[in-house]
Amino acid sequence: MAHNAIAAPLRAFTATHFQWCVSGAVATITLDRPERKNPLTFDSYAELRDTFHALRHDRDIKAVVVTGAGGNFSSGGDVFEIIEPLTKMGAADLHAFTTMTGDLVKEMRACPQPIVSAVEGICAGAGAIIAMASDLRVAGAGAKVAFLFNRVGLAGCDMGACAMLPRIVGQGRASELLYTGRFLGAEEGERWGFFNRLTDTGGALAAAHELAAAMVAGPTFANGVTKKMLQMEWAMGIDEAIDAEAMAQAFCMTTGDFTRAFNAFAAKQKPVFEGN
Repeated sequence: MAHNAIAAPLRAFTATHFQWCVSGAVATITLDRPERKNPLTFDSYAELRDTFHALRHDRDIKAVVVTGAGGNFSSGGDVFEIIEPLTKMGAADLHAFTTMTGDLVKEMRACPQPIVSAVEGICAGAGAIIAMASDLRVAGAGAKVAFLFNRVGLAGCDMGACAMLPRIVGQGRASELLYTGRFLGAEEGERWGFFNRLTDTGGALAAAHELAAAMVAGPTFANGVTKKMLQMEWAMGIDEAIDAEAMAQAFCMTTGDFTRAFNAFAAKQKPVFEGN
């Protein structure tokens, strides 16, 4: 399935299948079908994929927050709008669908902006994958995450889960979640390292925006390099990773932000980064 063109700049973009809001340098994506706990559809998958793809080329947006409306993050693929049609498709169409959903994760990892998921309530199936594919995750008390694929007769290897989840929570814990499909509560999720921080119920979005604002105030070009290297180094040996980081860090030392940081330190001031 080809990417649809999304006109730049994204600040003026109007989404069709979710809420899109840009405030300052932070974009917020809100999955917005609260009456059904914000399930995904074929169209919302595609629009999310295309939006993250377009973010690669947007220099004004420096961080992205993903959340859900109505007290839940997302219940995953819509049972009647996705699951039922999938049971009637042939192999070629099924593979086109699973490739598209995987492309959403690829685009989330490829865009330079850090992504923070604000998780309240139910975060299941593909919703759990979107949270997993984010750079940081904040949970409100009572949030519950489940990789439900085996409960519907499918493998846990969906949208990169078998590659990414063990890197977040460890192989044994990822195996438990993917084999059982059980819910992981907010407090347990923080202990396991899936969530970066917890808030009171309803507080995840504000905390996610706080994290996003902190990253926007930092050296955003260098943050983008960090994200790229975190992704690339999964497939590298240690020596190769050290050499790649030497190149990346030397490149960052040519930026104005590096000089600004030194000048601010020398003047006993807080640096003001400009992202270049």
